[in-house]
Amino acid sequence: MTVTSPPQEPTAPRAVRRPGDRIFSGGAKGAGILILLILAGVTVFLLAESLPALTASAEELPGEGGLVSYVWPLIFGTLLSATIALLVATPLAVGIALFITHYAPRRLAQVLGYVVDLLAAIPSIVYGFWGIAWLAPRLVPFYRWLEENLGFIPLFAGPVSATGRTMLTIGLVLAVMILPIVSAISREVFTQVPTLHTEAALALGATRWEMIRMAVIPYGKSGVIGGAMLGLGRALGETMAVAIILSGSAAGITFALISSANPQTIAANIALQFPESTGLDVNTLIASGLVLFVITLLVNMLARWIVNRRADFSGAN
Repeated sequence: MTVTSPPQEPTAPRAVRRPGDRIFSGGAKGAGILILLILAGVTVFLLAESLPALTASAEELPGEGGLVSYVWPLIFGTLLSATIALLVATPLAVGIALFITHYAPRRLAQVLGYVVDLLAAIPSIVYGFWGIAWLAPRLVPFYRWLEENLGFIPLFAGPVSATGRTMLTIGLVLAVMILPIVSAISREVFTQVPTLHTEAALALGATRWEMIRMAVIPYGKSGVIGGAMLGLGRALGETMAVAIILSGSAAGITFALISSANPQTIAANIALQFPESTGLDVNTLIASGLVLFVITLLVNMLARWIVNRRADFSGAN
């Protein structure tokens, strides 16, 4: 009696990796490792150069009260200016992205997209000159109106700056600078909304705005948040525009947005103070740069967490 073995299933042929695939895979892996090495190198450099300032006594450091009292007003100014920019730029960027993707004719939408993207190509020093020479003087009457009508609010308490070089002006300039970043990402996310979602909403009798509110915005919410956080990272590290407009201004912690007394930001303070600093003063500036590095890293981690959390509830899934 002979026993026949069951027929064996044919095995799938093994994929052959071409030389181009191996080169691309190795290049991508090397690029990822290189980024990590650069990040680690920057971290080591900042820690090593900041160590003398971190271990020095309060009497040896500039200002009074030690390193914390020196850096804390700079942190406040950095977060305040970036927050103003984010609050102004995000609604405008989302509105521009919605208009380009769902309201404007195709030819006009392409032109508007190019124009908005060109804002990202303007150097920051040009934004600084524009803010100090054109925008700031024209905002002075508006600031006086805010003081007369809303002066009871600490944000708009006087006296009004005669030059218009205020924290609110900085926030508006930074808002224009991060506008193309948030708008471009939002536009790309809104164009990826499945056509079936939009057509189904319109077929059920929804207006265009109702379709956007029920289908487009829920689908692209995580992308908008990611773009806003990316713009926030740009605003936190902006140097030249802030240094030009707020040069010579360092008033500590104040919430007044239209007065001549304004807090300075970390990046602008480093740019203004570094050429004349020596010895321990340089280490103190690098220590403040380390603080800015940590803040930016935390912002990016928060953005990643928000995007991943929102992705579980978005229409993308």
